[in-house]
Amino acid sequence: MSAADVPFSGSTLLPSLLGLCRFPPSRTHVDLAVSGGADSLALLLLARHAGLDAVAHHVDHGLRATSSRDADVVRTVASRLGVPVLVHRVVVAAGPNLEARARDARFAALPDGVLTGHTADDRAETVFINLLRGAGSRGLSAMGPSPTRPLLALRRTDTRALCTELGIEPVRDETNENPRFVRNRVRTEMLPLAADISHRDPVPLILRTADVLGDDEALLEELSSGIDPTDALALASAPAPLARRALRRWLSDPHPPDAATIERILEVARNERSACDIGQNREIRRSKQRLTLRRLG
Repeated sequence: MSAADVPFSGSTLLPSLLGLCRFPPSRTHVDLAVSGGADSLALLLLARHAGLDAVAHHVDHGLRATSSRDADVVRTVASRLGVPVLVHRVVVAAGPNLEARARDARFAALPDGVLTGHTADDRAETVFINLLRGAGSRGLSAMGPSPTRPLLALRRTDTRALCTELGIEPVRDETNENPRFVRNRVRTEMLPLAADISHRDPVPLILRTADVLGDDEALLEELSSGIDPTDALALASAPAPLARRALRRWLSDPHPPDAATIERILEVARNERSACDIGQNREIRRSKQRLTLRRLG
C-alpha cells in the first residue's frame, strides 16, 4: 500500500508532521507500541503514512476498569489502516512504584526494538524528573534521539491536533491525571509554573540543554572508555569525571552505584583504605594495585 492509498491521506497535518519524524525507509517492518492515547495513535497513523510494514502492539495492564476498551480503540484505527494488532495482557500488582513497575511489565511484553510515541514533551518531563532525583549529565540528557522514538521532534499538541483533524477520539487514561505520580505533577504543575515564571515555553529550552549535556556525556564516555576500572593506579591518576564513569560502567549491573559509593571506591584506588562496602552484600578490595569485586558471606 503506497502512502497515497493509506486512509486519512487527505489530512493536511499528516505530511507536515511526517517531515518531522525519523522513520526507517518505506516498507521496513516495524513494531509499534500503541496504547490508544493520542501520541501512540499518531505514531500508528504516521508510520503507516510513511509506508512502513507495521504491527501494532497493545498492552493491557488491567489497572483500570475500562482498560479492556482501549484495545477496541486501537483495533478500530488499525483496521482502517490495514495494520494487525496484537494484544498483550500483563498483571501488575497494587503497591509502591506502580508507575515504574507497569512500565517494566509493558516493555517486557513488547518485542525488542518496538517504536514508541514519545514526544518532545515526554522528554522534557523526563529531564525534569531526573533533575529532581539528582541525576548527572546522563540523566539530564535522557531520551535523546533514537530509532525507537521517531516522534521526539513532535509536541503533544501536534498528536492531539492530528487525532482531532481525523475525527479520532483517543483513549483518556485517568491515571495520567492522578497527582500520586511524579510525572503527572511535573506535567500539570511544574512545567506550567516554569512557563508562567519565564513567560516562555520551557520545553525547547530544557531540550536544548539536554542536547548539549548529551554531547558532553558522549565525549566523556569515549574518553573514559580507555580506563581499566580494576587498575587502581590508572583510576587514581585519571581525572575524577573520567574515573567515576569507568567505575559506573564496571559496576552498573543492574544499576550504577551512587555518588557516595563511587567516592569510597576511589579512596580504595588511592590506597586511602583497603576495601569498601558497595551494597548488595558486595565489596571492592585492593590488592597488588588491582581492584576486585567480592561478594560477602
